[in-house]
Amino acid sequence: MLTMKDIIRDGHPTLREKAKDVEVPLSNEDRETLKAMRTFLINSQDEETANKYGLRSGVGLAAPQINISKKMIAVYLPDDGEGKSYDLMLVNPKIMSHSIQEAYLPTGEGCLSVDENIPGLVHRKYRITVKAKDIDGNDVKLRLKGYPAVVVQHEIDHINGIMFYDHIDSEHPLQPHEDAVEV
Repeated sequence: MLTMKDIIRDGHPTLREKAKDVEVPLSNEDRETLKAMRTFLINSQDEETANKYGLRSGVGLAAPQINISKKMIAVYLPDDGEGKSYDLMLVNPKIMSHSIQEAYLPTGEGCLSVDENIPGLVHRKYRITVKAKDIDGNDVKLRLKGYPAVVVQHEIDHINGIMFYDHIDSEHPLQPHEDAVEV
């Protein structure tokens, strides 16, 4: 079982590497890694389990965050606020298209690999279309908007060596961009 000890922290060189493509079909090791990432997210959102193992709550996890430089992400979002849930294990995810309109979380973003609170708005695309493979090697095409789109972009950034705070405007960290949507 993955715990917070398995998650590397800000400053670790793996977090700044561009992750490698994953061979499909997935090896048993890659399948188990992806399942463990998903299980961590589920456990982190269960109050009793999270307290027992000292887990910080998370909705997304990328393989580089557990020091595996491969393009694999897990997202577990039981309720996006609009009655939809997302339980994703994606391999080699890539954003194929996106809206011009931006979105941001009013409280800023957090990250399991970043222990301190970094104030500032992270502007991302409001709508995205993502292509990936699932754990069984099947093609997946997702159209996401709002919060789920923000979460997936955060995780795809991880596989590209980008941290959320790289997007914060140092001059005006709390200033929303014109026409950006609060999610």
